[in-house]
Amino acid sequence: MKKIFTYSILAALVAVLFSSCVKESVYNGNSYWLSQERGDVVYSNNSCGFYVVETNYGYTLIQNMDGLRTYEADVMYGNFGGYGTRDFYNHTADIVTRGTVVEYDLTYNEATDAIDYYCPAGTANGLTIMQSATSQSKISRTTAPAKK
Repeated sequence: MKKIFTYSILAALVAVLFSSCVKESVYNGNSYWLSQERGDVVYSNNSCGFYVVETNYGYTLIQNMDGLRTYEADVMYGNFGGYGTRDFYNHTADIVTRGTVVEYDLTYNEATDAIDYYCPAGTANGLTIMQSATSQSKISRTTAPAKK
C-alpha cells in the first residue's frame, strides 16, 4: 500500500513538473519584427557580402554575417539606425538574418561611395544602387541630447 501511494505521489509530481514547462518563443511571430523600422534592399552583392537598404532616413550599408543571401527588392525589418551587429528580418524570404551595420543614414551619393570603398568590385562590374522616387527626400533621424 505504501508503494502504491509513493508511486502515485511521484507520478503526480512528475506530471505537474512536465506540464508546467513551456517553451517560450523569443519573437512571438512576426509582430515583433513588423513593429521595427522597414527598409527595401536596393543593392546586393553577395560576392563581397554587402547590401544596401533604403529606409525613410536614408541608405544603410550592411555586411552580411551569416551567409544567407539577400537580393534586391527584398523587404527588411530591423534597427537600421546605428552601428553594430544585430538581427534583421527578411520579410520577403521569411527568415531572420544577421548583419553588421557599417554605415547608416547615408544619401544616395554617400551610399554609392561607401559601396565603392567597402566592395571595390561592386560598382566596377556595372552594378548600381536602385534609386527610388523618394531617394532625395529623407527624414532626419532624431537623437537624444547628450547629458552633461
